[in-house]
Amino acid sequence: MSSALLSSHPAEHIDLELKRLVDQEQLDANSDYDIKIFTDGSKIEGRVGAALSVWSGEVETKALKLALPSFCTVYQAELLAICKAAWMAAEHSPSTRSVGIYSDSLSALDTITNSSALHPLAVEARGYLRKALNQSKCISLFWIKAHAGLEGNERADYLAREAATESKTRFDYESCPVSFVKRSIRMRSLDKWNLRYREGETAGVTKVFFPDAVAAYRIISKIEVDRFVTQVLTGHGGFSEYLHRFKCKESPSCACDPPCSESVFHLLLDCPIHLYDRLECEMRLGLSF
Repeated sequence: MSSALLSSHPAEHIDLELKRLVDQEQLDANSDYDIKIFTDGSKIEGRVGAALSVWSGEVETKALKLALPSFCTVYQAELLAICKAAWMAAEHSPSTRSVGIYSDSLSALDTITNSSALHPLAVEARGYLRKALNQSKCISLFWIKAHAGLEGNERADYLAREAATESKTRFDYESCPVSFVKRSIRMRSLDKWNLRYREGETAGVTKVFFPDAVAAYRIISKIEVDRFVTQVLTGHGGFSEYLHRFKCKESPSCACDPPCSESVFHLLLDCPIHLYDRLECEMRLGLSF
């Protein structure tokens, strides 16, 4: 089922206020809740985790660690942690009347508070928050500054890193992000392109410069390619050898020596006419042969 189908009816949309806290003083001024839930997500060496640290007063009462597969993003981990906090606010502790949810991920919080955002985790989180509000609970969302020494946030960060690096349980969330799908499709396309490029019988000159198409793509995308660069890299240009092939010139000979064909590699490496140009280029590049 798509996230659009899971989204609530517009009449059921709720206005969620997001407050920003940057230091301990502001956190203390916004801590008067029955329970406070600090959330965080982490990705370390390709492993992904999320965590919740639940506090009552000055004491941590519960810690929850969540594992995600390596293809998931930190953004998904942050959303999952907030979603679990919303679920906890709605489904646990009927006597709890007020809940503060704290996260250092502004992007995840903005997604959840934006009623038009249809990320499945955001839609699910808003559903839990709506249920909690319908139970007459006071629910508040806070962004807190990361790595600012805030105890609850530091604890959630520690738990998230533990969840990423040490968890051996089954994954708590396995939905694949669109970015991973796009990247996988792109890599498969590049692999097929590279195979066709390597096995093809054309582009002989280009393959001398770029034997690997994927590496060539990365390099070419970073340089300015004009008509002169294109002619050199392909051999398709004003070279006697090339023009002679298409009956555009009577002889393939180079002006330096009639027995020598005027090809790209002759001009770049051997032709004495361009000796000074080669030396100047080598000096500018810091090369010596």
